[in-house]
Amino acid sequence: MNEVGPDYRRNGERIRMSKSHDPSERDLVQAIEGNMFEFFMNFRRWREAEIHDDPEMLWSITSIPFPLFNSVLRAKLEPQNVDAVIEATLSRYKARDVPMMWWTGPATRPKNLGTALVAHGLVSEEGDSPGMAADLRTLNENSTGPPRFDMELVKDAESLGAWAETLLAACSMPGFVAKAMFHLCTSLGYGKASMMRHYYGRLDGEGVATSSLFLAAGVARIYNVSTLPRARHQGIGAAMTLEPLREARALGYTIGVLTSTQLGVGVYRRIGFEEYCKVGQYVWIK
Repeated sequence: MNEVGPDYRRNGERIRMSKSHDPSERDLVQAIEGNMFEFFMNFRRWREAEIHDDPEMLWSITSIPFPLFNSVLRAKLEPQNVDAVIEATLSRYKARDVPMMWWTGPATRPKNLGTALVAHGLVSEEGDSPGMAADLRTLNENSTGPPRFDMELVKDAESLGAWAETLLAACSMPGFVAKAMFHLCTSLGYGKASMMRHYYGRLDGEGVATSSLFLAAGVARIYNVSTLPRARHQGIGAAMTLEPLREARALGYTIGVLTSTQLGVGVYRRIGFEEYCKVGQYVWIK
């Protein structure tokens, strides 16, 4: 267990499953959101970002014109103040001249906050995403990818740069985001000494896939699963998900969590994930 440094150990006890006591659905929902909150809290290590952990919400802001880096989470608003708080929050991003993303989930108050966000001009492009969890001891581990496929843990700046370029190409994001993602991941740390680990997949020696593992809130969360279009439908996405979960299991974790796109739900269900909540993403574009 000494592979993970002191920053990881501050993030609480691992959620364990046993025959006599499985975690409740509430435990799993809190872990799905809690890991994501911890992830954004760690943006404070990145000099490009300001992190504000206010009673009403957790929010990040940068000067980078990409919504993910300018996020609002864990909003708990009084119903009579919703409109005023939304306008005040948007004014921060308008002043910085950057787009932003507002996340909603089970912890969000009021429950109908998404409706209010839409009324203020934010857009939910894909609808709510499934928040999922799995018992790492009972995974379906048959997906290994095609014979010419292999993957590795990112251990140095060169491979992290290639990982960031592949992620951005697979997700069709603007080119400037790759540089920002590289610096963010460098700030958060990577490799076996970090609570954040990245994995790079190659097909016939060419980089085609990415994934990440974040150890926090007592669970192992999968982020950044992506595959270039030409390499899809070969089981690569499942393989990129399973390997980080195996490593987490070897470290003593018994619960894996993630938030899925609608297209990825089937893949994750086959691995062993079940849906426990919904996570919304509302975007405001300047």
